[in-house]
Formats: sequence, C-alpha cells, structure tokens
Amino acid sequence: MAFITYVLLAGMALGIQKRFSPEVLGLCASTALVWVVMEVLALLLGLYLATVRSDLSTFHLLAYSGYKYVGMILSVLTGLLFGSDGYYVALAWTSSALMYFIVSLVHPPIPLPSLEGKPPPPGQASVLLSSRCALCGQQPWAPTAWGAPSPGSVSSST
Repeated sequence: MAFITYVLLAGMALGIQKRFSPEVLGLCASTALVWVVMEVLALLLGLYLATVRSDLSTFHLLAYSGYKYVGMILSVLTGLLFGSDGYYVALAWTSSALMYFIVSLVHPPIPLPSLEGKPPPPGQASVLLSSRCALCGQQPWAPTAWGAPSPGSVSSST
C-alpha cells in the first residue's frame, strides 16, 4: 500500500514541478521494486554467509523493507511544503526513526552474563543485529545516494 502511495506521490510531486511524463510512474515503480528486491537478497545473502539461523522468513524481510516507504512519503510531502532542505531533514529523521523501530522490533534478547561474571562471547545474534543495523540505516538513503532525483526537492527554475 505504501509502495503504491509513494509511486503516485512521486508522480504528483514531479507533476507539480512540471517534470512529469507517463513513463515516470513506471520508472519510479520499477526502480523502487528493484531496490526492495536487492535489499531482501542482500539481507538473505548476509544471513546465509554469517550462518545465522533466524525465524525471519523472506516475507518478513520483505515486509520490514516496505516500512521505508512510509518515511519516504513523509519526506516527499515535507519536501513539497518546505523545499529540498525540508526534504533532507525529514529524510534524516524518518531514516533514524525507521532504524530504531526495526532494530528494537526484531532485536534478539540480550543474554545474561554467566555465573562466573564473564560476558558471553559475541555470536550469531550480534552478527544478525549488525546486518539489520546496516540495512536499516541505508534504506531511504540508497536512492538519493546513487544520484536518483529526489521527488520532494523543488527546483527553483520556472
């Protein structure tokens, strides 16, 4: 639902800036879909290479990666109201909030220290948490980092 809303809102933002063409909706949707697939595949590969056994299925990972579109929708709306500075401030805030949400949502319980007072050695849980943090932190930033035009940024040319 948020995926489709983001694509339509990006088309509307580009229409307001007079940069819209019908091909833009397909390009935006296919680009966003490719990012989601690459993200889920990278997470699955990371979990496989780290030999982490997890209860997260591919559909769980797909659902978690879809949360980024809510923040991107908010960022595009903020960009339409306050320009490109507002877009990047909202993008930073929503990225931080998304990272905190996903890490706290699926964070494994912290093991208690043993009776000898020694902390347990870092294991697969820390590898899983590190991979989640890395993927959560880059989610909304990835399209802008690779040079994709931000639909929320309003151009000053008329």
